[in-house]
Amino acid sequence: MNAVVCDEFGPVENLLVKSLAVPTPNADEVLIQVHAAGVNFPDSLLVQGLYQMKPERPFIPGNEVAGIIVAVGKNVNHLSVGMRVIGLSMLGGFAQYVTCKMTHVMPLPEAIEFDQAAGLITAHATAHHALVQRAQIQPGETILVTGAAGGTGIAAVQIAKKLGATVIAACSTPEKLDFAVNQGADYTINYTEQNIKEEVNRITHKRGVDVVYECVGGDIFNQCSKSMAWNGRLLVVGFAGGVIPQFPVNLALVKGYSVVGVFWGSFTMHEPKVFQQNMKELFGWLINGNVTVHVDKHYALADTSAALNDLNHRKAKGKLIVIP
Repeated sequence: MNAVVCDEFGPVENLLVKSLAVPTPNADEVLIQVHAAGVNFPDSLLVQGLYQMKPERPFIPGNEVAGIIVAVGKNVNHLSVGMRVIGLSMLGGFAQYVTCKMTHVMPLPEAIEFDQAAGLITAHATAHHALVQRAQIQPGETILVTGAAGGTGIAAVQIAKKLGATVIAACSTPEKLDFAVNQGADYTINYTEQNIKEEVNRITHKRGVDVVYECVGGDIFNQCSKSMAWNGRLLVVGFAGGVIPQFPVNLALVKGYSVVGVFWGSFTMHEPKVFQQNMKELFGWLINGNVTVHVDKHYALADTSAALNDLNHRKAKGKLIVIP
């Protein structure tokens, strides 16, 4: 099979496509022929050696796939060869074949295309977990979403609207803000030209926001930390801007809000049954049109480095998908 291989940590341009043996599933795994693989910011961090987890080298990046099962391990009873499925692989997704633990594989409804499914797994599932389990967002609450035109940001906009919240989208360009509005955002903030705290105060009449879905980091996080309402929840989702902020804890004390970490990958391992329940709900929402997966661009396997670079430079509106 062909696969994208990281031999040593470094720039994403160093990734190479190599011919490797097709893996064999262990007793609790299935082998999936990959038809589409989602591209995510953690993939780039892994390749550069900047992620919380540092895999042994060489390794194949890519953690969300959609495809067809071609082999199953001896302990797998609920999945069978020929099934259309989604899989959360952690590693190995940018390849023609990948093995996944059976607990992280789910049948894919016929109504959902492979690229839509691959784009749903990480971005929408992260936003769903963040808003439902971590923030416990309620109808009528107000949420601020940073990086709101990216894959996970757009997912948060859509899901927050589905759950009855008022959504403020924060982006870096007018084009991205227009895209966020088309996806359901009620208000917008251009944080290259406007101060987040000042705009939040204007929009909420100085009340602040109940929830922040924060995936940029740096000064954006600092402005959000000053924009919270009483009993608010500041969700720490990621640091796409490249700078991990230092949080002044006195703000949480005096404003009475919580800072809540969102590590979706760890959640799927600790609570696989809840993960599967979340995905079933998302499948239903996708089929019913309550959420959509906007695939901005498809890439060949040989162009995976370009896909990661486009994501790093925040050129994407929605999801980027690799087609092996």
